[in-house]
Amino acid sequence: EISACLVGSEMCIRDSSDAWAHAFLQLMEKGGGTRHPSIVTINGLESQKPIEDVEIRTALDDALKKQSENSCVTVANTIFPFSMWNRMNPDNAQLLFNRYEKAWLGIKKCPQNRNGVYFRRLTSFNPAGSNDKPVNQLDFIVRNYLAGNHRKSAMQASIFDPTRDHTANRQKGFPCMQQVSFTPLADGLLSVTGYYATQYQFEKAYGNYLGLYHLGQFMAHQLNMTLSEVTCIASVLSRGDAKKHELMPLVDKLEKILLVKKD
Repeated sequence: EISACLVGSEMCIRDSSDAWAHAFLQLMEKGGGTRHPSIVTINGLESQKPIEDVEIRTALDDALKKQSENSCVTVANTIFPFSMWNRMNPDNAQLLFNRYEKAWLGIKKCPQNRNGVYFRRLTSFNPAGSNDKPVNQLDFIVRNYLAGNHRKSAMQASIFDPTRDHTANRQKGFPCMQQVSFTPLADGLLSVTGYYATQYQFEKAYGNYLGLYHLGQFMAHQLNMTLSEVTCIASVLSRGDAKKHELMPLVDKLEKILLVKKD
């Protein structure tokens, strides 16, 4: 069965949508604008059952649209462009990398992507001033593991690049995620963990859970494993930029949905 755990919560949490909703509602409480740290773990993914509640996802997407924010899928695609991946193709990984590289010229023109995109950092890590060829970290992890090197410290990929991201800017926006690690478990299962310095619950967190899940599916497929677990760790979790009173209609919808699920 799919289940999720929100550290510090005693409520019944059944899936990633539940975990997101409970964390969001806690942040909407008086004096609850931030949590540090926040840890969400989604378990039982090997069951292949849905990890989302469509009602919660729809309610959030509607609220995001009213605030002129990106949808959950758009946020998720910055971590892994799921629609570009055809797992049925024998050379699916290389085809995805090539397809994304061709699309990158258009993707980077978006003002929101001016500092980079997570998937680009994962597949083309290239510190400023480096004359070396950009590193496809995902490709290295897969090739290294399949070649017989199962050192766990070799199963991590960096997002944060000090040569580009250590700046004096008061606000930067990207990257909030610092790194991703992939951990082989017993019985051919795989666990994925994303580490965030900061995370906005309203605008980004749901899409982050979804993106890490899709990335985990991709890596498990390449490693001949089955995705079992996704964990999202945020050092500082905040409600986000939207005004609290503007989010009250979403609170009402979520409370009604969760009440029905509890019964």
